[in-house]
Amino acid sequence: MANQPHPLQRLSSPSRSFSALVHAIGLLSYSCSFWYLQQFPTEIHFGFGGDFQLLTIIGLALATATFAFGLLADLTLSPRLFGIKNVLAVCSTPLEVLISILYWSISAIDKSLLFPPEFALPFLPDFGFHAMPAVMLTMDLILLSPPWTIKVYSAMALSTCLAFLYWGWVEYCFEQNGWYPYPMFELLKTWQRVILFSVSAGLMTTSTLALKWLYGKINGIEQFKKVALHPIKTD
Repeated sequence: MANQPHPLQRLSSPSRSFSALVHAIGLLSYSCSFWYLQQFPTEIHFGFGGDFQLLTIIGLALATATFAFGLLADLTLSPRLFGIKNVLAVCSTPLEVLISILYWSISAIDKSLLFPPEFALPFLPDFGFHAMPAVMLTMDLILLSPPWTIKVYSAMALSTCLAFLYWGWVEYCFEQNGWYPYPMFELLKTWQRVILFSVSAGLMTTSTLALKWLYGKINGIEQFKKVALHPIKTD
């Protein structure tokens, strides 16, 4: 049956009960963030690429697509839509965890590296953009998804591809606009950007393994914990 969970999945999903509620709450939060963008635009909004020059907004869009397919799967009990949601989640969940790590870490050092002081966000929108997607997607993974089967080398390849695709996109937008979406990019030389995006790819890979470990920890799957702790050996 479409609404029977994977044997290792904690709660029933797709379903029209708790699963639908989680996905609806997530979509409401993401919609509020996009609404805020429209109500309080910055100069980035009017440049080439618009708000999608920002990794935060790319991640938010991917999170929205993930939860949209999740909610549609809940309402229709469609295993195909549920499968699409799970495939998207393999990209969106580690990416949002990466965004949260980078944003709050850099903010603790100097927020002006991310945006000019006049564009500082109040706490609730800030949390909505830079924490809520990671929280909701992680909840979806732990409670409402079958275990990920992605291996460490695949996770590394995916993370590296996404990191350098984003760098290419940022540089292309720079050629059109004459400025970078994040002030810190103005301060970095090319070789320093290579290091930044390589480290980001590594962090996203680590996020994938950490999420697999957390899934195993909470759902009592020892093999998943071993894979996450010793990815090279077990893969």
